[in-house]
Amino acid sequence: MTIVIVRYNAGNVLSVRLALKRLGYAATVSDDPDLIRSADKLIFPGQGEAASAMAYLQKRGLDQALRQRENPTLGICLGLQLMADNSEENDARGLGLIPGTIRRFPAEGKVPHMGWNRIYDLKGPLFRDIPDGSYVYFVHSYYMEPNAYTSARCEYLRPFSAAVQKANFHAVQFHPEKSAEWGAKILENFMGL
Repeated sequence: MTIVIVRYNAGNVLSVRLALKRLGYAATVSDDPDLIRSADKLIFPGQGEAASAMAYLQKRGLDQALRQRENPTLGICLGLQLMADNSEENDARGLGLIPGTIRRFPAEGKVPHMGWNRIYDLKGPLFRDIPDGSYVYFVHSYYMEPNAYTSARCEYLRPFSAAVQKANFHAVQFHPEKSAEWGAKILENFMGL
C-alpha cells in the first residue's frame, strides 16, 4: 500500500508522519503530482493561510492532482478548508471537492478555537468504533458550517462541521495526529478504507 502525505509548505507533516509510524505505517512525503494522484492512501494535512497554500498547490499542479484522486483521501485542518469551494480567509478559492464555504469564527469569542473539544453525530467509516462525544484536539480560526456532507459536528461559538465526507474525500477539522487514542483510531480507520 502506497501512503503519501502531501508536501505543500503548510505545516504539521512531521507530526502526521510520526503518528502513522506509531501505528506501523510508513508514509512518503511528496509534492509529486503523479504520486499524489495515484497513491493508495493520501493525507492532505495543513496549518497556515488558505490563499498562499492554494497558490502553492496551483503552482506545482497539485490542485489538479488532488481533484483527480479516486482513492481514499484525508484532509486535516487546513486540508479540510482547502477541499471546500472557497474560504473567507483572504477570499481564497478552494479545490471544490466538498461543497461549502469556510467562514471565520466571530470576534465575540476567543479565536482561534484551540484545545480539546467533543465531537458528536459521528457517521461514516472514519468514526467506526469511536463513541459519540469523544474528545479530539482543535486549532483553527475558520470552520465549515454543518451541511449534507457533515460526518461529525462540534460546537464552539456556533455549531460547525468537525468532519466531512464526499465519496472518497474525507476531512477533519481537528488534528487526529494530536488527538491521543481516538485520533489514532481515526487514522487506523482511514488506513482500512
